[in-house]
Amino acid sequence: MMFKFLISAIVSLSFFLLFFSGTTLADLNSDRQALLEFASSVPHARRLNWNDSPSICISWVGVTCNSDKTRVIAIHLPGIGLKGHIPENCIGKLDALTVLSLHTNGLNGKLPSDILSIPSLEYVHLQQNNLSGPIPSSVSPKLIALDLSFNSFSGTIPPTFVNLRRLTWLYFQNNSISGHIPDFNLPKLKFLNLSYNNLNGSIPKSIQNFPLSSFLGNSLLCGPPLNHCAAAITPSGSPPSANPSVTPASTQSQEATNPKKRFGLAFILALVIGGCAFLALLVLVISLCCCKKKKGPRGGILKAKAACGGKNEISKSFGSGVQEAEKNKLFFFRGCSYTFDLEDLLKASAEVLGKGSYGTAYKAVLEEGTTVVVKRLREVVVGKKEFEQQMDIVGRVGSHPNIMPLQAYYYSKDEKLLVCSFMPGGSLFASLHGNRGEGRAPLDWDARMKISLGVAKAIAFIHSEGGPKFTHGNIKSTNVLLTEDLDGCVSDVGLPPLMNTPATMSRTNGYRAPEVTDARKITHKSDVYSFGVLLLEMLTGKCPMRYPGHDEVVDLPRWVRSVVREEWTAEVFDEELLRGRYVEEEMVQMLQIALACVVKVPDSRPRMEEAVRMMEEIRQPELKNRPSSESESNLQTP
Repeated sequence: MMFKFLISAIVSLSFFLLFFSGTTLADLNSDRQALLEFASSVPHARRLNWNDSPSICISWVGVTCNSDKTRVIAIHLPGIGLKGHIPENCIGKLDALTVLSLHTNGLNGKLPSDILSIPSLEYVHLQQNNLSGPIPSSVSPKLIALDLSFNSFSGTIPPTFVNLRRLTWLYFQNNSISGHIPDFNLPKLKFLNLSYNNLNGSIPKSIQNFPLSSFLGNSLLCGPPLNHCAAAITPSGSPPSANPSVTPASTQSQEATNPKKRFGLAFILALVIGGCAFLALLVLVISLCCCKKKKGPRGGILKAKAACGGKNEISKSFGSGVQEAEKNKLFFFRGCSYTFDLEDLLKASAEVLGKGSYGTAYKAVLEEGTTVVVKRLREVVVGKKEFEQQMDIVGRVGSHPNIMPLQAYYYSKDEKLLVCSFMPGGSLFASLHGNRGEGRAPLDWDARMKISLGVAKAIAFIHSEGGPKFTHGNIKSTNVLLTEDLDGCVSDVGLPPLMNTPATMSRTNGYRAPEVTDARKITHKSDVYSFGVLLLEMLTGKCPMRYPGHDEVVDLPRWVRSVVREEWTAEVFDEELLRGRYVEEEMVQMLQIALACVVKVPDSRPRMEEAVRMMEEIRQPELKNRPSSESESNLQTP
């Protein structure tokens, strides 16, 4: 009896295992079939090696499976040459998919509605394609990151997005999206960019804390942090708020029943008194101007201000270069919310922050308490028209959240000034190398990862937005400024073409690519090399260039290669990193990216958007909570 029961149990278990394995195989087979349908419908480069091979989880480019290799959970195919429409009922069949990355391709047409609605989907990167049509309204409730920027999407933002409680990243910039912005009262939303669309109405209060760059380029959008809305503009098209004691309807009613009331005696008297006051004020202004011309020598604003006894630290620093202010006004960039003028700037108290490659930077505190940074450029060799044209490009590029935006500039024959916001976090150089004694709070690994990814995105944006010949040209840690949240912002964008740079470049600049011997021949790949040195600086804690008070200078690419060649990889990393918590795998992978960026042959270096992709794939947000290694971890050679 017992024997029969045992046989029956074994048979039942065998059927169960056979059924279960058959179901699992069918799931993976269905995933394979869906991917093959996608590959056959979308033209692509040859390196997409998808075929009928059963090793989908091992050998297929860009495909990641779960740990037991039963389902496809991620697709990473950025910049692989995909073209054409995304077919319906292909990717949408991958019901275990969590990550979809198809950015920087040539995809066009509508985005199939079944993709964003995959129930397990968490991360979607479709930026820098040419996708069009409305954004699908059916979205996975698990969505954490969605990047649809730099496409041609139209229509409105679906209201269903306000229900995505896990949404942390939302990038819709540079599309043709219109309508009002929904009230994104989402608890985890930390990164938002809706700039350069056709949005209108007022910005909801729930997202007014995001920076100005998140909303630029929407001419009909208003409210903080943009300009205040006119009375007729409301968030949802509702009537404008009225005076609580007098409603618009009652006012119109009164005016209709008593038309003389609008043009009565009081109104006429007010008009006459106002006209007299205006004429008196005009006479007073003319008199003052005449007095100033008679009393003061020709010296422009600086000497006039000195006669008034105000503080003139900035004007003293600039000497007599700022002349004829009535002809040369301070030019503010679009979206700037500052209200001061050139005279306010010249009488502000100031202190020198430092002297850089292109001029001296001053911290200026205006009378109303606003703090800005004024950079006095030296040896500008271009005329006003060329200077203004370059500033137009700089203003456009400055819309990126990781680029230090210029607020204003001033140009005259003898003086060129740039004005930007003050960054309380200081420079990356100061955070890496300043005060290495006791009591110092060093940058931990998470902060360095965040800063380096932000800088990489900024440089990639500079290259894509500025065009094939627009480079940064001076990437180094002193030109990376930090916000209070330790976001890296790249400064000094677009300045090299304006300056009198010697034809023969100094070899003491440890960030400069070996092929750059002429300042006029800096390329995108030269910027990539400089960024690679910056990465090595953050990984090693060593300084690649001589600064006052820092005598130890290291040829970082050569030194790192020699250490790695001897398989002493652990010796490469900054001791301050190894004393804290870090992720050994991420550090080694970042070292690999840095070394790829500093290879001697320019064509062998990755493009900046490729470097961004590799860095993003090192730390997917879903892996943030994995265990970190302690200092005793045994690092492997990359």
